This record gives sequence, structure tokens and C-alpha cells, in this order.
Amino acid sequence: MSLLEITDLTVGFDTEDGTVHAVKGVSFGVERGEILALCGESGCGKSVTAMAVPRLLPSATTRLSGSIKLDGRELTVLPEAEMRRIRGKEVAVVFQEPMTSLNPSFTVGYQITEVLRRHERLSARAARARAVELLELVGIPAPHRRVGEYPHQLSGGMCQRVMIAIAVACSPQLLIADEPTTALDVTIQAGVLDVFRDLRDRLGTAIILITHDLGVVADIADRAVVMYAGRAVEQAPVEELFARPRHPYSLGLMRALPAAAVVGPDGRRRLTEIPGMVPSPLSDPQECAFHPRCPSAQADCTASRPPLERHGDAHLAACFHPGGHP
Repeated sequence: MSLLEITDLTVGFDTEDGTVHAVKGVSFGVERGEILALCGESGCGKSVTAMAVPRLLPSATTRLSGSIKLDGRELTVLPEAEMRRIRGKEVAVVFQEPMTSLNPSFTVGYQITEVLRRHERLSARAARARAVELLELVGIPAPHRRVGEYPHQLSGGMCQRVMIAIAVACSPQLLIADEPTTALDVTIQAGVLDVFRDLRDRLGTAIILITHDLGVVADIADRAVVMYAGRAVEQAPVEELFARPRHPYSLGLMRALPAAAVVGPDGRRRLTEIPGMVPSPLSDPQECAFHPRCPSAQADCTASRPPLERHGDAHLAACFHPGGHP
């Protein structure tokens, strides 16, 4: 049994314009100790899918259906009090913007010890000692000094590492990292990815990595789920995805990588972009959502949604037209 099993997950939000369906029938699993990447353009539903797991979406306006099982337990029906015990203890989140996620009024040490005292019931002294160990674990130099500093005294990379320290303080089974390397330079980015590898190897933590950076996916992930317009359009081991992308959208993402740049008439190397925009989540077309942007689209793409979008990985080839693959 997988550690996390998501089945037919659909998430909608009530708005003045009607219900916005951000996630539509997504299914995938995460094994213990696996690093799974959710990738795709902004607005494809990656973060909403991940935030549905610890139920961090606004309950008053969210319409959620489907199944989310963690180690066999159905999370969608648990009382809120039980979910509070799970968040931080069994499922932890590294949010996208550490400078806005950390409280500027408290030291980083206090913010780490708060988690430890709530979930592990440690004394103040034991929690502070553990906070120093966690800062050292995530690669922050001089942890005994940094534990007493405030977020504004740390660099962006260090704040990101503090967020990771908070997330792994209670050795969670599942860690969700939402764009953890955004706005970091390549050196700091490499260090953060090394921290994730180390956590997986030391603690056996499963990681869901949300990213639009395929370089990060290639570097660290074991398996990837490609999302488009709220749907999981392709799932594959990373090596297979990069060697042989089977969905036209996945292929378009690969062609947009710097390594795949083509030489134009002027002799300059140019990236190949995917034309157009991700469709509005207010729309729910019966045809393939990608067909307006797909260079391999055919007339029957507008007739009905391809089997791929209805049934997932078992029918991947159904949406791949002759001549679409390089």
C-alpha cells in the first residue's frame, strides 16, 4: 500500500462567477521514501492538489470530492481536531515564500520549538536543543547563534532552510514542498535540494515537490506527474518522462528547455515556446483542454475529451497523434 493515495480528487472554489474547478479528477500515489514532482505551468492545479492533502484550503468556499488516504486513513472525513494533530506531525509543508511564512516577530528558534512543544511535548530546554540540531541538519552554519536570530537577519536561502527545519522537526511521513527553490540563486538552490535528498535518506520521508522547473525535476525527483488545466495528463518515472514524453503537453515542456533551444535564421539559439495560455479554470471543456495550443491537434480533438483525460495513464497513447513526436 502506498503511503499516500489520491483517487479522483476534484477541488472547486465558490466565486461570484460560479464554481472554479482548479483540480479535476486527479489520481496518483506516493510511495514511502519517494520524491514525486508535480510539474506544469502556473495555474495548472499543482499547489491546490498538494494543499488538499493536509486540508489547508479554505473550508467555507472549497468544494472537495474524491479520496485522500494517508497510510490507509481517509483524510477527507477526519474531524478538524484530528487534522491539527496530523499537520506538522505526519504531514508537513514547506511554503513557497519563507519571508512571508515565517513570523517576523519571533526568533527562528522559537518558531521551531513551537512545533516541537506542541506535537512532541518537549520541555523548553529540550526543544531548544533540538532546534539547534535541526538547524545544523539543514545546513545552517553557527546554529547555536542563528537559533536566537529573527527572519530578517537571515538570507532568503537560510529562511528557506529554517522552513524546512520546522517542517521536518517531528520527522513527518510526508513532506510537501511548494516551489522551494523559487527566487533562489543556483548555488542556494542546489543546497536546498541536497537537504531534501539528505532528509529522504536519513528519515525515509516521502516528498511531494511542486515545481515548474524541469531542471529541478530531473535533478531530484524519482517520478513526476505532469498537470495541465487541473488534470494529471501524464505520470511516469523521471528518466522515462525525459527520454520519451508521451503527451503533447509534456513534449512541449521538454522542447521549452534551454538544452532544446533551436538555431533561428539569424543564427541565434531560441527557446521553443508553447503558444497561448492555460485555459481559465472557469471553463470545463468537453474536448481536450490542450488542443488549442497543441501542434499535433486534429479535428477529432474538439469532438470529445480524449481517453487520456478521462482515465489517466492507461490511455496515454490515445492523445498522441501521428507526427507529434520528434
